[in-house]
Amino acid sequence: MIAALTLDLDDTLWPIWPAIARAEDVLLRWLAEHAPATAAGHDAASLRVLRNLVAAEQPDWSHDLSRIRLESIRRALQQHGDDPALAEPAFDVFFEERQRVELFADVIPALDRLAARWPIVALSNGNADVAKVGLGRYFRGAISAREFGRGKPEAAIFHHACSLARASHGAVLHIGDDGQLDVDGALGAGLRAAWLERADLKPVTPQGTPHHRVADLLRLADQLGA
Repeated sequence: MIAALTLDLDDTLWPIWPAIARAEDVLLRWLAEHAPATAAGHDAASLRVLRNLVAAEQPDWSHDLSRIRLESIRRALQQHGDDPALAEPAFDVFFEERQRVELFADVIPALDRLAARWPIVALSNGNADVAKVGLGRYFRGAISAREFGRGKPEAAIFHHACSLARASHGAVLHIGDDGQLDVDGALGAGLRAAWLERADLKPVTPQGTPHHRVADLLRLADQLGA
């Protein structure tokens, strides 16, 4: 019954917060060199508070995490009298480090099996780049909420992923860790859903019932007969 897979990225293929923490540390070190007043006025926690403030003030940007982060850096620079034009190169440093992720141990062997049988489309609300992460060979395509203009759980982004996979909605299995965004979003869009509950993460419980509920991708590959 399955003709293709769509696959979430953050907290599905790698833990996101260690990557964000490393990227914030690299950003602060860059600011210390290029915008010392801003670096002196902030630590990682206060930069994250500012980023969350921007997100709260701009709900229409919720699909574009890069824009939110960039604006928060620009505000930090302005607050401390540094050149706000430094926001873009500062964000580039953050973004490059954000792509340096540590994959969960099951990811490569599971993707080897799954991609050998089905086309896979990456589908993420985050701003990871599967090519930069080093996983591009496994994916037919990749969709981010930023590029599409809307994010999960909206049906439209799932339907666009199905189009890239060249499969009908009911023949696509979406795999992800977030019960609301991934499971309920996929089910609401007419896809099948697999809920990945990794042991070290605190999952958001779906309202709907996923077709598969697994602790890692290798167990899902086993269930699917890949």
